Order: sequence, then structure tokens, then C-alpha cells
Amino acid sequence: MNQLYLLRHGVAVDHGDPGFADDDRPLTPEGEKRVKQVAKGLLQLDLKVDRIFSSPLPRARKTAEIVAEVLAMSDHLEFTDVLLAGSSAPTIREWIGTRTENRIMLVGHNPALSDLISLLIVAGPRSSPFELRKAGIAALSGTTSAPMTLDWLARPRLLRKLGGD
Repeated sequence: MNQLYLLRHGVAVDHGDPGFADDDRPLTPEGEKRVKQVAKGLLQLDLKVDRIFSSPLPRARKTAEIVAEVLAMSDHLEFTDVLLAGSSAPTIREWIGTRTENRIMLVGHNPALSDLISLLIVAGPRSSPFELRKAGIAALSGTTSAPMTLDWLARPRLLRKLGGD
């Protein structure tokens, strides 16, 4: 793998909402709208991926489905339990090391994704100086066998502006 994109799910129903168990929380209608705008921004960046992997939880699943549709990658979308909420950054890093694709996108949850950025760029367990916002994305390059390079980190607002919405 040479290129890794980490995308946090969009704005979901609040944690603790009595209408939803935590694992069942969906994106809000505004969250869906903003993810689509972010996806259009990624399209403007001419972002290329070989495969998109997502947590199967509804908020991440819908985020990944929207992004895959806008990037014309729906047939390259897979769901994996390694990206479930509560997964650890070291577990995800180990799984990434088994992948053969050159460019992959992971759609998942915090704190694991923000922790993964730190783990991959400093190659050690440290508290993350990064906090991926909802629908924010980080681009890294290199391999998981050595410290990766953080190429860029984008807030969702920037990507929405790039997408023209």
C-alpha cells in the first residue's frame, strides 16, 4: 500500500439518543447532505482509490456508500468488522498490513482513526495530536512497516467548499 485515506463518518444522531442504541445511530439528514458535499470535494481533488473499506455500523456505512457513489466506486466498497467502533489503532494497523491494494480508504470512527494517524506517522503509541472531525479526512503515504507520511489533513468545511456546495 502506498496511499491511505482515513475518513471519519459524518454527523450522526447524538450519542445517548433514547431512540437508538449506540451501534445503530444513523447519519442525520444534515449529516448525509454534508457527506455528499465532502464527497464532491474529494471528486474535485481527483482522489483515486482501489478499494473503500468501512465499518458496518449505520453511520459509517452510509458515509461510505455516499462517498463510493460520488467517486463511482460503489462496486469497490467492502464492510469489515475491524473498523467497528471500539476497534484499536494497533489492530487496524495490523489489518492494513495484510491488504494488497495500492490505494485504500477506511471509513470509521474516533478515537481509533485519529489514534491511527498518530500511530502510523510516529510508529509508536502516543496520544494523537490530531482529531479527525466528522467527515474529515487524512491522507497518508508509505507503508505500515515504517513511519508513514501525513500528506494532508482536511476539515469537512474545506472539502464542501471544493465541492461547490
